[in-house]
Amino acid sequence: MADHADERKDPILLLKTRSMPNDGYEEYFTTFDNCRYRPVFVPVLEHRFKDDSLEMVRECITSGGFAKNGSAKYGAIIFTSQRAVEAFTKVVEGIRNAGSYKLDELLPISLPLYVVGPATARGLRALNLECPILGEESGNGEALAAFMLDHYNSLYTGSVDKGCPKLPLLFLVGEKRRDIIPKTLDSIELRPERRSKVDELVIYETGEMQSFKSQFSSIWRHNVEQGVEKQWVVVFSPTGCKAMLESLGLLDETGKAKADAKSRNIQTVTIGPTTRDYLQNEFGFIPDVSASTPSPEGIGAAMMSFNGKH
Repeated sequence: MADHADERKDPILLLKTRSMPNDGYEEYFTTFDNCRYRPVFVPVLEHRFKDDSLEMVRECITSGGFAKNGSAKYGAIIFTSQRAVEAFTKVVEGIRNAGSYKLDELLPISLPLYVVGPATARGLRALNLECPILGEESGNGEALAAFMLDHYNSLYTGSVDKGCPKLPLLFLVGEKRRDIIPKTLDSIELRPERRSKVDELVIYETGEMQSFKSQFSSIWRHNVEQGVEKQWVVVFSPTGCKAMLESLGLLDETGKAKADAKSRNIQTVTIGPTTRDYLQNEFGFIPDVSASTPSPEGIGAAMMSFNGKH
């Protein structure tokens, strides 16, 4: 339970599920700007792990599908979401708790784990595996794909000519994802020896939480009733945008933003241009500011820039 000092801080409503075991946004905004903010998570998306996919990953690990031997099926694993890391963590911890396998042999130091940012890297490091975790500075799928294209091929320099075929990469994904990584690594524009096959495995499903609108409304109205003068809302994806705007009373009967569509005590910041453009194109609503990089630091810099002008 928050103490009275914490309650007096400015709320920053993070429209996302809190990442486990640690959340980089919570850690960052707890101390951001002289500790003036109180991070509050308002989950928009509901994530459901696919049991059959979890079992496929488990079977692949325990059968030596990632081990450094002749029966290996994959040469690397790709993670671009925290939910995929959480699904992988569930599988690995289950194997570890069973106590019947040597994880350092099944997931060896020769197996790269490619990640798209600090949050995914942090979650994987918590597993204490021998595998190297690479690509966390990339920041997005396009940059990670370019990094992998060079790095993964470098692992096979000369090996293919010696009869060691290049193994495919396993990409753990949700059902909603971009295809930039598979297209980049297996592009027909590449020389055959530079191409790498990417197998996508949908390991979780996502949908908007039915309780989001009522929960969001309850939180921001409570803050107003408590005399909070300013609340920041961080929007991470197009999902939930309509429910958020409806809760704030900012849409007219046509579903577009009202002419004076600005809440008196709400400032909105988007994680990047995709969500910003969606708000503007779909609803005619212009957020106060958008992050230049999709990270806690990017959001913080955008907020500081806005605060400096108002």
